[in-house]
Amino acid sequence: MAEINDKKRRKTENTQKKKRKRKQKHGEAGKEERNGNNEEAAKRSDETQAKSNPKKKMKNVSPYGNYKHYYGYRIGPGAEKEEDPRIKVFKKEWFEGKDCLDIGCNSGIITIQIAKKYNCESILGIDIDSGLIEEAFWYLRKIVKMESDGKKNTNDSNVKVVQDVNGSEESATKSSSAGADNGSRHNSSGERNLSDIVSFQQENFVRSRLPDKQYDTILCLSVTKWIHLNWGDDGLITAFSKIWRLLRPGGVFILEPQPWNSYEKNRKVSETTASNYHDIKYRPDFFREMLLDKIGFRRVEDLTSELSGTKAGFNRSIFAYYK
Repeated sequence: MAEINDKKRRKTENTQKKKRKRKQKHGEAGKEERNGNNEEAAKRSDETQAKSNPKKKMKNVSPYGNYKHYYGYRIGPGAEKEEDPRIKVFKKEWFEGKDCLDIGCNSGIITIQIAKKYNCESILGIDIDSGLIEEAFWYLRKIVKMESDGKKNTNDSNVKVVQDVNGSEESATKSSSAGADNGSRHNSSGERNLSDIVSFQQENFVRSRLPDKQYDTILCLSVTKWIHLNWGDDGLITAFSKIWRLLRPGGVFILEPQPWNSYEKNRKVSETTASNYHDIKYRPDFFREMLLDKIGFRRVEDLTSELSGTKAGFNRSIFAYYK
């Protein structure tokens, strides 16, 4: 009888140990997420989901707004060929010959378009998602190749000149070519390869160290919601403060904040976002006051009234804050 009781006792103890281990494992995962290790927690969640039901198709969750094909449904099919409507409200002097930073660049479409249209000195696109950064480099190589092939075809057609008896046409062609060469030396930045101007980098802007380089123009387009939901009010203030410090005197911060109602739609993408959503005090309506009175920007220009051609659901305000 005593032997049977001992077996029951040991079985009960083993069961309790297993329960404690399971609770401890879940507790550690929850602690990771609460402490702000969102990337690690999201990865663990994906692994758990895959193990629990390997045959079930994984749902593509984008906890940082790191959507695949984002520009496809924001602009439309062939997004790399269609100009983003937001570019129309930007001013040439903000970019031409300037060093620029695009925070949350996604696949880099608007970053590349800005470089092409306004001839930046340099523009760096950063995103938390390494996969999107790879895609941005792919788009950059594709566009550079297309431009290179186009120039080659143009040059080939220009040299096919029929020489007349006196050689006057050949002489004119050489003179024209020389003039073009002089022009490119005079304005060498206009003839640079896009890959010399545009670069991309995987980076968590909120958590990364402040670099030594400063910028003339910084863009943050439809990114603040994801910073806010993942790192709360403190993370947003950190981001705004870093942007101010990264700008040169007289620099411009171009901000496209998402409205508060869109926060509610995305608050449940992770445990962290759901928790932070309820703790947020500084809603988007307060950003102007925060940036002017707390962060230190001198003035703001509202560009929204000039914006047109945006798709439904993307009619968002755009502001230019001046340091």
